[in-house]
Amino acid sequence: MVSNQAPNEARVIPLRPPATRPQPGPGARPAPREPLWRDLVGDVLRRERLAQERTLKDVAEAARISMPYLSEVERGRKEASSEVLAAAAQALGLSLQDLLARAHGRLTRLTTRHPNHGRSTSTPRYDGMCLAA
Repeated sequence: MVSNQAPNEARVIPLRPPATRPQPGPGARPAPREPLWRDLVGDVLRRERLAQERTLKDVAEAARISMPYLSEVERGRKEASSEVLAAAAQALGLSLQDLLARAHGRLTRLTTRHPNHGRSTSTPRYDGMCLAA
């Protein structure tokens, strides 16, 4: 078999075929953006910290991470490693499992169809957690 690729180029095979979405008509609202995992996890960390009435400085010191970095994680600006997430969760009295379960719950609520609100999402509902690198 003869390849039409350059010898040092990698071939990229998409995990899923690109979705074809119908183009919205004039005046139509754009489709809602899929929530990002880092936004969900950051939101859970921030909500828990505020519920405990703790400062960023206090939690960052307890987790042994920098205060600016924790702030970035809470705002969904940084994709934190599992070690950082576990340290931040532990500083808040949560396990990593608790943190991820709460983030998964938020994801499920945000992406599940809400028939009573006349709203539905264009993405299917997933019952399990799906993470990709």
